[in-house]
Amino acid sequence: MTDVLDGFFARKRKEESELGAKLDSWGDFAIYMTLSICAWWLWPDLIRQEASYVIIMITSYITPIIFGFLKYGWLTSYHTWGAKLASVLVSVGILLLFAFGMEWPFRVAAMVLALSALEEMVITFTLRERQSNVPSFWHAIQFTRQQNANPR
Repeated sequence: MTDVLDGFFARKRKEESELGAKLDSWGDFAIYMTLSICAWWLWPDLIRQEASYVIIMITSYITPIIFGFLKYGWLTSYHTWGAKLASVLVSVGILLLFAFGMEWPFRVAAMVLALSALEEMVITFTLRERQSNVPSFWHAIQFTRQQNANPR
């Protein structure tokens, strides 16, 4: 939840920066990978039971990063609306799974996260140059149109 709030307050106070976007992306990656390892360590049976969804989530975090590194040599840091929604749903899904054994919110979150990852890869494919804070694929199309109208 703090991941959503820090971006909100940075935008509200007009304190967004390229460095902040990069640090946010690296922090997200570190937290999600650490969470995966800790969950395996603490609840191995539950993780085995939900292995296909855990794999979907891990793949959904890693694949757009690899795709961005291949194209730009750096993290993309898009912070899309889909990624923000997925972040909230994953947090709630994990809490409900580990605290109450409710699988369906976790599974829905995995699917939303996969769609968000797909959107990020399409954005990477669409944009010529790396750009942080691209809210959606629609915005990437608009940025591309502006770049094509004003070539350097």
